[in-house]
Amino acid sequence: MSAVLSLPERKRWLRALLALAAVLAALLWLYRDTALGMVGIWLRSETFTHAFTVPPIALWLIWRRRARLATMVPKPEPWLLAPMAAVALAWLLGYLAAVNALTQFALVTLVVLSVPAVLGWQVARDIRFPLLFLYFCVPFGEFLIPLLMDGTADFTVKALQLSGIPVLRDGLQFTIPSGHWSVETACSGIRYLMASLMVGVLFAYLNYTSTLRRCVFVGVSIVVPILANWMRAYLIVLVGHLSGNEIATGADHLVYGWLFFGIVILLMLSIGAFWSQPEHALEASDPAPPAQSAAGVGVSLSVAVAGVLAVLALPHGLLARVQDVAAPSLSGATALVAPAQGWASTTQAPADWQNLYVNPTLRLERNFVRDGRHVGLQLAYYAAETPDSKLVSSANALGQGKDGPWAQVQRGSQTTQVGGRSIAWRTAELRHVSAALDDQNSGRVLVWQLYWVNGELTASEAWAKALLALNRLAGRGGDGAAIMVYTERISADQATQTLQDFVRDHLDALLAGLRQARHGERS
Repeated sequence: MSAVLSLPERKRWLRALLALAAVLAALLWLYRDTALGMVGIWLRSETFTHAFTVPPIALWLIWRRRARLATMVPKPEPWLLAPMAAVALAWLLGYLAAVNALTQFALVTLVVLSVPAVLGWQVARDIRFPLLFLYFCVPFGEFLIPLLMDGTADFTVKALQLSGIPVLRDGLQFTIPSGHWSVETACSGIRYLMASLMVGVLFAYLNYTSTLRRCVFVGVSIVVPILANWMRAYLIVLVGHLSGNEIATGADHLVYGWLFFGIVILLMLSIGAFWSQPEHALEASDPAPPAQSAAGVGVSLSVAVAGVLAVLALPHGLLARVQDVAAPSLSGATALVAPAQGWASTTQAPADWQNLYVNPTLRLERNFVRDGRHVGLQLAYYAAETPDSKLVSSANALGQGKDGPWAQVQRGSQTTQVGGRSIAWRTAELRHVSAALDDQNSGRVLVWQLYWVNGELTASEAWAKALLALNRLAGRGGDGAAIMVYTERISADQATQTLQDFVRDHLDALLAGLRQARHGERS
């Protein structure tokens, strides 16, 4: 199908496309830090390398519909300035709180909304799939890694037991007669899942018109890589066990994994092709829209472009004002906590555990003892959020898995009563690499953690991020701290009781000291 445009129609489309190009160029320039940050993640993370193909694929999908688009008249939609302004402010909140996912989703959303704002709703509706496909540019989904790792460990251990191989498990680590294995981040299958989902969505769009068929195939493209990764992990351990750890125990198991995944995806696409709808069915179900006249366009392109540019510049004007607020300091922090009655300061820590928070402005460590029970207090304070120094970040950790002395084997939550109010904590149990898996009462520590943001306490990472952004917008600074208390886990009940006693006796004093030190009020 082809369309022959008259000279006025060509000029109208040329002006509209030039206006859209100007808007997108300004958008990428104003939000270049976010855009470059996305590209940087694509470059360094194999999980999101596929994102490089997303913009070319989207452009190709739009080019396929050029004949249909030629029958339409570009018509700016001024009402879209309101939702664009809301998205721009969401970007500002994400930027202030250093939430990369929020800024990146906001950037892609602004790109998507720019199309109907300049070219009109009918044009955008016709190319809605290529526009929505751009969301695969966002490097999002790593929050699923812990869940996927747990699933991989559960399946592998169960499959090994059904195969007659005895397994001793502790968290994400397990031992079989031939050796020790650990489910690491690379074993989660997140790379397989992200790549399969993108391919599955594109395949469903190109091969089906039925909404049911599309949804079913996308669902299959999610389930298959998860199951395939579970089977891959089990087979690698099984092959390693049967070969006396001569095969599939080094880097070669990654090669086997990708080969296995490639075969599985090829089979999935081949089976899906059997239900593909023929080309004539695709054309029949997607008729070309009727031609429109240029009458009633209403809003000129110049006014539309000016409005969009003003909206895009709005958060940057607000950001310039917020950045003028000086970051608070935590002067006097070295004297935050004195031992409560019955407790004493000590130089002996409960264990050699150390939190792995990255680049804090200030670290504080104190150790306490009462009746032979040792408790450690660690605090990581961040005066302001920067790309390399964040209070809440996936780079911050409590353990290092097989690459460090401490591995996290269990996580959960705990609520304590302090001064008549309930305080929620995130909890984690960590095991030293020298401790035996079957020894539950030595070589382990119990850690409680929560965030302090200008006097507010929360165990939620999302709420901590929101508090940081809101405080910066209100001119109260964007500082915060992670508070961690820990003790040796002799038994679960004893460790919990020890930390409850310590928190009850010291938390209020610590919070009061933080408030005073933040404003430099301590002498």
